[in-house]
Amino acid sequence: MKFVIGIDVGGTFTDAVVADTDGNIIGAKTPSTPDDYSRGVLTAVSDLAAVLEMDEREMLSNTAYIAHGTTASINALVTGNVEPVAFITTRGHGDSISIMNVEGRYLGLSAMALQDTLTTRKPAPLVPKSRIFEITERIDQAGDVVVPLNEDEVRDAVRGLQEMGVQAVAVSLLWSFQNPQHEHRVRDIIAEMAPETFVALSSDISPRIREFARSSTTIMSTALGPPLRRYLQPLDRELHERGLAGPLLIMQSSGGTIAADEAPASAITTVGSVLSGGVVGATRLAQQLGHRNVVTADVGGTTFLVGMVVDGEPVRAASTIINQHSINVPTIKVDAIGSGGGAIAWIDAGGNLRVGPQSAAAVPGPAAYDAGGTDPTVTDANIVLGIIDPNFFLGGKRQLQVELAERALLEKVGKPLGLDAEQAAAAVYEVQNAQTADLARKVVVEAGHDPRDFVMYAFGGSGPIHAAAIATELGISELVVPLGAAASGFSAFGLAASDVTVTAELSDPGTFPLNPANVQANYDTAAARVTGALERQGVQYQTVDIEREFDARYVSQMFEVTVNAPAGDVDEDTIKVMAENFASRYAELYGEGAAAAGAGYQAITYRVRGVGRLPFRPVLPPHAKADTTDASGAIKTRRRVFLDVTRGFEPTPIYDYDRLKAGHQFDGPAVIEAVTTTVTIPAERTARVDDYGNIRVSLTEENAQ
Repeated sequence: MKFVIGIDVGGTFTDAVVADTDGNIIGAKTPSTPDDYSRGVLTAVSDLAAVLEMDEREMLSNTAYIAHGTTASINALVTGNVEPVAFITTRGHGDSISIMNVEGRYLGLSAMALQDTLTTRKPAPLVPKSRIFEITERIDQAGDVVVPLNEDEVRDAVRGLQEMGVQAVAVSLLWSFQNPQHEHRVRDIIAEMAPETFVALSSDISPRIREFARSSTTIMSTALGPPLRRYLQPLDRELHERGLAGPLLIMQSSGGTIAADEAPASAITTVGSVLSGGVVGATRLAQQLGHRNVVTADVGGTTFLVGMVVDGEPVRAASTIINQHSINVPTIKVDAIGSGGGAIAWIDAGGNLRVGPQSAAAVPGPAAYDAGGTDPTVTDANIVLGIIDPNFFLGGKRQLQVELAERALLEKVGKPLGLDAEQAAAAVYEVQNAQTADLARKVVVEAGHDPRDFVMYAFGGSGPIHAAAIATELGISELVVPLGAAASGFSAFGLAASDVTVTAELSDPGTFPLNPANVQANYDTAAARVTGALERQGVQYQTVDIEREFDARYVSQMFEVTVNAPAGDVDEDTIKVMAENFASRYAELYGEGAAAAGAGYQAITYRVRGVGRLPFRPVLPPHAKADTTDASGAIKTRRRVFLDVTRGFEPTPIYDYDRLKAGHQFDGPAVIEAVTTTVTIPAERTARVDDYGNIRVSLTEENAQ
């Protein structure tokens, strides 16, 4: 096979890249189609073929696989466009999803929101009481059957959900992660009586201790499964009818892909798929550039996303929070705020300028789009500041109206604050840079790291505009803008460069020193699940890597820390290493002296990650080399640009990226224009083009020399 394709569907644009076995990578960008995202995906595929000057069928017939990051799952959750779900649980525990273990009042809220006790509320239960069915059964914490399953009650529940017309059922029984036999029998009965019903079991979706999180994860996955299936099945079929030879792979929150026909069964794992592609891409590029620690800054049309690569590997988390519900999904850790290019600038009740989280999205978009939008956005501000050329947006494919941007900024920001349009734009620019830098700092520091030990990679349509200011605020000394073949489709490049990843976990709480035989059995069970899942993907792997980790805590603590576990047979020495790894990780996160070793250690959950390495992994190809460091030949024009509040507007050279070659070097202030993004270079800082076409910016005086 000659090609692999990565497609990243964002809220505003759909980015796609195609890479071939000769090391060539080209990209395409098209507006997303929120009414039916598959239309945007198919358009992107057609655009790739057009750029290749190749028949679409010929391209697809030579494509090993398409890796797709989908917004279908997260969009369904946000809009509520999900299946009505029935919930079957152990008698006496139907109210657990309403009580929410008291967590619902604070999960996912900022410190400021938590202090506003008059307005904080638990979210509505995921399932209304009328669709909750309690059945008699009981398995204890050791996995022993205490009360047999009452199958007549299960059948009554199935008849009840059939009368309601409900065709999706989440099953979460007490202690099912220790013994799933009752959940399996419930599934069998539903299959006998209502074979078309979509069923998800907590012992499959989230075999982890803590009832509420396990149930909420299962319910949300159940709600997402049918709409995800309705989205993927026609798309998969259409792509193959158009000639696709290989499989359609779906990105997961964990940073790996899964076959499209497998994805609906574990739909909750795809919720963060559009977020993790950029971090995977950064990991691959960091391997090429020799960087071990990277902060990623992805500014798209709707959100600003921050992730990290530490010691060459993406930083992961064992769970995440969605709509104030804890979700047991191993994920690449990506933090986000609504501060993308389409983020709306507005004045709050106190007269303060705010940017986001509301977004103008793809439709109607920023005011300058002239598509009906009247709210000023970050993009409008960047146009008025001279950073974005309204005649060169998307390489000139879309003409922007600077007058409409000025009017929106003046009416809704300038006049309330006593500013003209340019001053209002500068204020929006400064607020945008400050709040995105705050999030980046929070992500790095709260993980126990010093930002000065990192390089920043910036991508997305607006990321390279703001990244220099963000990185400077954090004290980061070097900025890398992946502007080679990937350009603003860097997340799509990450998707194309990802591997197939499957994770299995199970909870088995125990206090150190652990029984090596029990630990070995837990890892063997999880590894068998992972191996089976990898085999079902229908993909040929070059190699398969099995990685182990566990969640541990000090005795009497409420929350765990995820720690790497040694490979190989488990013996007493392995248990000692596990304890040492936990103590080391705890100190790294919370500081030396924060440990409470005298309390003892507890291992709670065991996890195995299987990574199927795909035989064709694209890398960024070499960029054309320059004969000299002088880049003046790439200057296309000069214009008034605002990049720094202390300097204001000043004449600034505008470089044409297509004329920049490896080895070119120049000083700021400067702006680089590519077809799909814009890069800003601060004054008194040096930019150079590296061997892969990336823009490397030295952000300290020492490095600038």
